[in-house]
Amino acid sequence: MENSYTVRDAKPTEFEQIGELMVKVYSQLDGFPTAEEQPDYYKMLAEIGELTKNEGIRLFTAVNEKDEIVGAVVYIKDMKDYGSGGIATMEQNAAGFRLLAVDPEARGKGIGKLLTNACIDQAKEDGRGQVIIHSTEAMDIAWGMYEKIGFKRSIDLDFQQGRLPVFGFRLLV
Repeated sequence: MENSYTVRDAKPTEFEQIGELMVKVYSQLDGFPTAEEQPDYYKMLAEIGELTKNEGIRLFTAVNEKDEIVGAVVYIKDMKDYGSGGIATMEQNAAGFRLLAVDPEARGKGIGKLLTNACIDQAKEDGRGQVIIHSTEAMDIAWGMYEKIGFKRSIDLDFQQGRLPVFGFRLLV
């Protein structure tokens, strides 16, 4: 089933649709802050394409055979541009990715793994020695997938986003 999906750079004409997908996915996570609690975060999700104005940031999208968007992720070539709390932005020789989202109707088809592996492959291509990510308890499905791929918990990368504990992971590549 994975073979029927492709990962590519998102087109500017798709940014709005991907932003809507991000808001939809993150707003449905149990225990995740709401748009009322973290309006700036949801504004950033809705305007996800704006991040690509930084040449070190790419927005990858997963599409089906009809070129319909089924998922997306933000890849960051240099951690200084990562935009999180904690010490992650000071990591050297590291790439990261954030904001992985898979359309609820397309879950369980390997799309999250496909997007994750695209980021890992890009980090290797960029000559990075590690990939850094964060997750929350609300993202338990993704958390399990990251660990199966080989990411290890890195407590030194943990931080608090408001009242939300955010947990760091690292993969040596």
